[in-house]
Amino acid sequence: MGMREEVQADLAEAFDDPDGLADTVKPVAGSRAVKGGYDPTIGGTVPASTTYYVGRGVFGSYLAKEIDGSRIQTEDVKLLVLQNELLEEQGGQVSETPAAPKIGDQVSGYRALNVSEDPAQATWTIQLRK
Repeated sequence: MGMREEVQADLAEAFDDPDGLADTVKPVAGSRAVKGGYDPTIGGTVPASTTYYVGRGVFGSYLAKEIDGSRIQTEDVKLLVLQNELLEEQGGQVSETPAAPKIGDQVSGYRALNVSEDPAQATWTIQLRK
């Protein structure tokens, strides 16, 4: 088992542990509007669509020393999500396709301002703002 799988397994265990993070873990639902464009292979435009994804994560806040008043504000929310548990939703069913959040996505009632991943590529950290 590589480092990524170890980190994800340890975090998933902490997410499930009643003595760990289980009481703070919340469902996460995200969406992204994808603009249509011209597709030369079909000789026309492709209609706009929406990509949906779901998972679970821990919503938290930023430390006082991280808040600078412009890039990170006091009301911003920090979301930690396991990459292997954030999956695309297709036709109302959760697929096995991993989802990658992007800046501008709507995530659980917030707008994603920044998206980063840890060096092991096991988790997403998403900066959210109302």
